[in-house]
Amino acid sequence: MADQPLTTRGAATYQRILDVATQEFAEHGIAGARIERIVAAARTNKAQLYSYFGNKEGLFDAIFFGSLERIVNVVPIDATDLADWAVRLYDEYLRRPDLIRLATWARLERRPEGHLVDDPDRLDDRKLRAIAEAQAAGLVREGDPFDVMAMVIAMSMAWSPVSNVYAATAQEPPELHEQRRALLHESVRRAMASALTA
Repeated sequence: MADQPLTTRGAATYQRILDVATQEFAEHGIAGARIERIVAAARTNKAQLYSYFGNKEGLFDAIFFGSLERIVNVVPIDATDLADWAVRLYDEYLRRPDLIRLATWARLERRPEGHLVDDPDRLDDRKLRAIAEAQAAGLVREGDPFDVMAMVIAMSMAWSPVSNVYAATAQEPPELHEQRRALLHESVRRAMASALTA
């Protein structure tokens, strides 16, 4: 992928492409996304897009890896309170449903098994260390820290945009969200409590 443009105008075009393409990929996936729609909505041209991102896959990668960083930075883990972390993930899915859709398209179209990204690109080291430390302190149940993290994330996605049961939206009544948050919080708290704290 090319470096980001240095001019103010180029930077604005670059950001418009990212914004439009995020919605396009979230809605249609990698195979279904259309460069023609992206450049039209971003008010640019294919040559400009290709000079910044190389190709459609490079554009998806820029968006996808940017979204992984956002999840890590916006929803930092507190391994001493995994229930609260799960609720904050739930809230982030309501705010940014495109993020979880992008990850799902990456899973469906690129990585049907194993980790979602290659080891050098994984951003979960700090989370896994935090969970291991909480386990050592007797605050979180025993088990592989990765599996504990995966379970909490899966529980937080129960009503996410990719749920196969029910996809919640931010437009639903606040009391529904409060009921779900309470259920999620209590369920994660119980599931992840160590024998010492249960």
